Amino acid sequence: MPETIKLTDPAPGVAMVAFNRPEVANALSTQMGMELLEAWTSLHDRADLRCVILTGEGKHFQAGADLKERNGMTDEAWAEQHKVFEAMARAQLAVPVPVIAAVNGAAMGGGCEMTLLSDFAYAADTARFGLPEVTLGIMPGLGGTQLLTRQAGERRALEILVSGRPLSAQEALEAGIVNRVVPAAELMEAVLETARRIAANAPLSVRTLKRVVHEGHGQDLAAAMEMELSGYNRLFKTADRREGVASFNEKRTPAFKGD
Repeated sequence: MPETIKLTDPAPGVAMVAFNRPEVANALSTQMGMELLEAWTSLHDRADLRCVILTGEGKHFQAGADLKERNGMTDEAWAEQHKVFEAMARAQLAVPVPVIAAVNGAAMGGGCEMTLLSDFAYAADTARFGLPEVTLGIMPGLGGTQLLTRQAGERRALEILVSGRPLSAQEALEAGIVNRVVPAAELMEAVLETARRIAANAPLSVRTLKRVVHEGHGQDLAAAMEMELSGYNRLFKTADRREGVASFNEKRTPAFKGD
């Protein structure tokens, strides 16, 4: 059983991954990186999976790398630890279903990057965000510079990165880092409501939409539209498409099976 994260299934088809080091603001340690890598990898193969929620135990989301663990690290040890974190980030990106970050508190450094690595994010109104690596003589290394630029725009991203200043939840909303800001007490129910809606939809459609949106984003419009059409042409031949149309006409809830 993992010690630094908590894995639960809060609803059918919905998995929750929670950082579980509340005594140190859920700081990212080597062990947490390894346990997250294993968790994301295991989720890739869950046939029943429809959506994943990423959140933090306690009052913090995730406050970045554990600097006490890093204190006195050799350059070699630092590099080896970062390889674990890199694999962890790639595994999160590769999850085939939507990953929603439920940012319940401070999301700094790696915590902010894991918010950006998620497909979208909801935040408590008390949450704070930041990429303060420049104040430590380094820079984001888990996709923070590129993901923030894609979500906030080049000029705004550079301001955030080179200043290292924290952002309020409302500022993160305006920058495109999060999709919604809600009162802290309502955060998890808001996220679960969206996760349940996703879980009720046709799973092949959801997975195809995630892939086409992300992969098409970096292509020219003509190529991206061809990718969309390819996905559409595969989906209309599925049993789930037939079930969707039949349930609509029969005025009943569809029973999607992912085939």
